Amino acid sequence: MSLVIVGSIGLDTITTHAGSVKDAIGGSAVYGSISASYFTEVNIIGVVGEDYPQTAIDTLMRHKVNLDGLEVAPGKTFRWRGEYHDLNKAETLLTELNVFADFVPRLPQSCSSCHSLLLANIHPKLQMEVLAQSNSYVHVACDTMNFWINSCPDDLREVIRKVDIVFMNEDEVRDFTDKSDIFVAARDLLRLGPSLIVVKRGEYGCVAIREEDIFFAPAYPISDVQDPTGAGDSFAGAFMACLEGHNKLSASVIRDAIRYGTVMAALNVSKFSIEGILDLKRQTIDQYKEELCQMTR
Repeated sequence: MSLVIVGSIGLDTITTHAGSVKDAIGGSAVYGSISASYFTEVNIIGVVGEDYPQTAIDTLMRHKVNLDGLEVAPGKTFRWRGEYHDLNKAETLLTELNVFADFVPRLPQSCSSCHSLLLANIHPKLQMEVLAQSNSYVHVACDTMNFWINSCPDDLREVIRKVDIVFMNEDEVRDFTDKSDIFVAARDLLRLGPSLIVVKRGEYGCVAIREEDIFFAPAYPISDVQDPTGAGDSFAGAFMACLEGHNKLSASVIRDAIRYGTVMAALNVSKFSIEGILDLKRQTIDQYKEELCQMTR
């Protein structure tokens, strides 16, 4: 019983008001996997180049992330360079797909009997490749971004039809459905087939929307946000990991998963790259989660 996360693995160069980092560990699958590792066993599916640092591999191994699905291909690792003038939105300055351009995800045998699957932020066609190889997961979720919504909406729509949970931020929900009200937009998404839409709202938290109920959760307050990169991935990874052992998406399970996801996203933004979510004690995470519960009572 465990979680499989398929997504990008890369090296990021990031600039914010707090400073900058060069070739820092990044990628949707990495943020999601490390965040999830505190709650369940995690399997990462992705590709890196021959230049991917051994320190990054060591970090994933230290967090007991299963690397059977990690492919090392000839060439350079995916790279992204971005700058934040507004902490809610990154300006992309450079994207180098490198080995990621030809990546075709393959699920190893060790991932065939896992509990849940998270299709992190990658091309919808790659997400479909994974869905074609899997049919035994209890919970399947997808994340996305405006780039895919604008460039290949039909492919993304097919993915959404086949998953149980969709993670999108407010702008993405509006763009995809062409509806300005996020609740009306979420209902449109639910009609495609998912049972749960989680709308990420940055500093304002998130809202989980099902046919039968709506749950609002505030963000965990962080006094000084250093780097927002990967916050949504950290949220999604923790959320999906918290579904371990639960076959039904009940209201209580969803609320717990959202609160833990909110805490991991907050810890993530408190430092650059993945530094905020490394080598934490589960007791500390639980304490933050209880504090968040107290805020909402």
